[in-house]
Amino acid sequence: MTSAERREQIIQAATSVFGDRGYHGTTTDQVAKAAGISQPYVVRMFGTKEALFLEVINAALAMLLVSFREQLAEHRSSGEPAEALVPKLGNAFIDLVKTRGLHRSLMQGFVSGGDPVIGVAARRGFLEVYAFLRDEAGFAPEEVQTFLSYGMLTSVLLCIEMPSLFGRDSDATELACAAFGHKLDLVLETMGPDAASA
Repeated sequence: MTSAERREQIIQAATSVFGDRGYHGTTTDQVAKAAGISQPYVVRMFGTKEALFLEVINAALAMLLVSFREQLAEHRSSGEPAEALVPKLGNAFIDLVKTRGLHRSLMQGFVSGGDPVIGVAARRGFLEVYAFLRDEAGFAPEEVQTFLSYGMLTSVLLCIEMPSLFGRDSDATELACAAFGHKLDLVLETMGPDAASA
């Protein structure tokens, strides 16, 4: 395995571990175990837990923007009306639930705004998404606000594992149906009440 491949493997493992345990609850030793390597190797490659977390945030944002750009290119080539782009991007955001820990890792970054290093990276990344929606996707500022609001709602629902209550709590079920629409099956498959046993 090349150094670049090993680095990617560690970032993937770290995304999952940070997503499960949070930034403060994660150690480089836990990441190393999840990646199947030694803890000194993680430290040698990334330096600190903070630097590793920044790599996770940057990789998650890059994955999000790549997914959005793919949807935008497909939309432009399809000749569909402009309003068809919004659900395509929303679906792409929900599809990222397949990458374990991604939504939670992003949320960890966003709620760390007071941290002098992580907060800077989180703000920069959030503004990159804003600029993509405004400049590349052509959304008006009000449309960006609506889209980002929906994105934060779905992120919160995923991060607090609301789908795990699907079918057991009528309010949670109704909210999940409304928030995830036709992507509900994917969300339930990934983190619904039966996901752990599947």
